[in-house]
Amino acid sequence: MSTDTTTLDVFPPTLREVMLRPWWIGMLLFALAVAAVFAWLGQWQLGRAIDTDPPPPGATETVRPLADIVAPGEYLPEPLVGQRVELDGAWVAEDFLVVSSRFNGGDQGYWVTGQFRVSDAASGVAGPTALAVAIGWTADRADADAAASALIDSLSSQDGREATLVGRLVSDEGPRAPAPGAPLTEMTTMSPAALLGWWHDTEGLSVYRPYLVADLDSTGLPEARGPLVAIDSPAPTELSSVNWLNVFYAVEWAVFAGFAFYMWYRLARDAWEKEVEALEEAALERAGAAPPAD
Repeated sequence: MSTDTTTLDVFPPTLREVMLRPWWIGMLLFALAVAAVFAWLGQWQLGRAIDTDPPPPGATETVRPLADIVAPGEYLPEPLVGQRVELDGAWVAEDFLVVSSRFNGGDQGYWVTGQFRVSDAASGVAGPTALAVAIGWTADRADADAAASALIDSLSSQDGREATLVGRLVSDEGPRAPAPGAPLTEMTTMSPAALLGWWHDTEGLSVYRPYLVADLDSTGLPEARGPLVAIDSPAPTELSSVNWLNVFYAVEWAVFAGFAFYMWYRLARDAWEKEVEALEEAALERAGAAPPAD
């Protein structure tokens, strides 16, 4: 009795042979193009992550002209937030308002604020220009209201009062609706946009987006010296020259570039495995259909 052994003559391609086919070479070139785009984006993100020319330490404490820092209607650039500035102009008599929920050295209280009309020379633009100014702080609402009323009464008999202000520029906090049950006039954020809604003589008025925390001594308002104290406005914390969020994004782009190559390899390998499997199945079918040997 003899045993017949059927040998399957199957010679599947190697993975390397599949990868060298024109289709997969074209897909590799496409993956290279995608990876190059991701690499460029990573390089761009990394370039933005490192500030090669950071402001020197203490730069915000050097008093500079307002016109050199920001223009009316513009946002305050990040390196200049907290910059101390000097400007001249005049107060608007009717526009001394109280803003609540203001902290001074950890104590909650109130700010008295005013509309300051910046001179053309100080703003660098022609036409009426206003800057919201935080004048002083008090822990008692009655004292804040009394100070605002005293300022209005004192300046109403004058055609404004000129002053040369020195203080720190701070970004707008944005308006916020009053709490339920609070008066509609209640303001809990220092927002020039919200204050503008209560100011007088605003037709054609240009307004600065940031506001000024003024040195109380520079305001030229002796009436405010009674109940109000100077607002605590420390220098801003020095910023790091490295933006770690942008560094993280740059690493993400590098991962995406590597993923483009991985996808090409994975797809080519899947195609090779399917081709080998199909060849083996076809060979087994032919072997099964062959007549048995005598």
